[in-house]
Amino acid sequence: MLYDRELHEECGVFGVFNLANASELTYYGLHALQHRGQEGAGIVVSDGEKLNSVKNEGSVRFVFPESVLKKLQGNMAIGHVRYSTTGGGGILNVQPFLFRHGEGDFALCHNGNIVNSKELRRNLEMKGSIFQSSSDSEILAHLIKKDYRSTRLDALKEALIYLEGAFAFLVLTKDKLYAMRDRHGLRPLSIGKLDNGYVVTSETCALDAVGATFVRDIEPGEIVIIDNNGIYSDFYSRDTEDKICAMEYIYFSRPDSDLLGLNVHRSRKECGRILAREAAVEADIVIGVPDSSLSAASGYAEASKIPYEMGLIKNRYIGRTFIEPSQALREKGVKMKLSPVRSVIAGKRVILIDDSIVRGTTSKKIVEMLRQMGAAEIHMRIASPQIISPCFYGVDTSTYEELISAFHSVEEVRQLIGADSLAFLSMDGLKEALGNRDFCHACFTKHYPTHLYDLIENANKDGKF
Repeated sequence: MLYDRELHEECGVFGVFNLANASELTYYGLHALQHRGQEGAGIVVSDGEKLNSVKNEGSVRFVFPESVLKKLQGNMAIGHVRYSTTGGGGILNVQPFLFRHGEGDFALCHNGNIVNSKELRRNLEMKGSIFQSSSDSEILAHLIKKDYRSTRLDALKEALIYLEGAFAFLVLTKDKLYAMRDRHGLRPLSIGKLDNGYVVTSETCALDAVGATFVRDIEPGEIVIIDNNGIYSDFYSRDTEDKICAMEYIYFSRPDSDLLGLNVHRSRKECGRILAREAAVEADIVIGVPDSSLSAASGYAEASKIPYEMGLIKNRYIGRTFIEPSQALREKGVKMKLSPVRSVIAGKRVILIDDSIVRGTTSKKIVEMLRQMGAAEIHMRIASPQIISPCFYGVDTSTYEELISAFHSVEEVRQLIGADSLAFLSMDGLKEALGNRDFCHACFTKHYPTHLYDLIENANKDGKF
């Protein structure tokens, strides 16, 4: 890839029930969720009798030209945008998955990561299951009992009990839409109302994109069922907690989304304000790394009363590419994506705000670019705590070796990236910015909300942890 932001987004899911041109609405919903995955996209539509599917590798616009959308007729649909975390890439892993069965066809798609997927897959294969993909999302389909004596809802409830980890699932049959969330509430999922139908999505920004009105968030451990009789709820587990991933607020979600009643832009801005209080420094300007750090940069500037400037410009026409560039181009990747504004930076003491430091390579390159543009001083401020432990819930940081702060102190990281000073937001500061609500902070503290099976052992190859 020409440019690689240091964290990769989650996948995104979107569902529609009882709305004309469901495929077109799903297209616009997925387009609003495109930031959560650019490797593949798919839509499955029901016309009340049968399910039809189109999916492919690439962006939503590439996969669904108008001619393709017109072939997907029906008033119910689910869609998915993908960034691969478990199972790798390839067309076979693009969702939604469509399953043909005598007791009724169904499709499913998933955002998150099943931490006990290897154990479940091994047991299912021993019992005769044949998997078509290497994605952990397919496991749910094989866990669902294909038994005419069980209702679809009962089969889903029994299957979900076996899953451990982070997930937001959508399941579509010919006449029903099911939406379900993991019992820890790690991944977001919201319901909206549009005309006489309903919309379900990973982020509320997609509700705005199709003109739907927010109804509520789906609760941890809940299954929401939507059919021609309306919308109703059940729970597959009452042993629940609400621990949404902190990185949804810090990095993954769009600024215009609201997660559990808290706006993403406002929470990021508050992180910046608190960071200015915790880590003040004399400087001439504040700049942010586009895009997810701009809200925090504006908050830092307001609180510190240091002017906010647009010191880095993002090239919107350089996206992820399937073409592997030469090493020479790869080294210039950050410059192709981000351009410093020399007239803004030259001779200035700069406070550089970013949302996180993962591997440190991007931070180092940005600092080098600012030096080349004539910055007098570069003080880096990070609007989140140090990432010291891997994430196993859908983010592609699954080993300690990928995390610069797992092995280095703040001062050592400062030296490695070449900044004049470096400071991170404290955990207390992050909690304050998020309204002192409960959330998953495992990547900052090593306190995981779920059992991790053999994942910690695999992540700890050098035996230091």
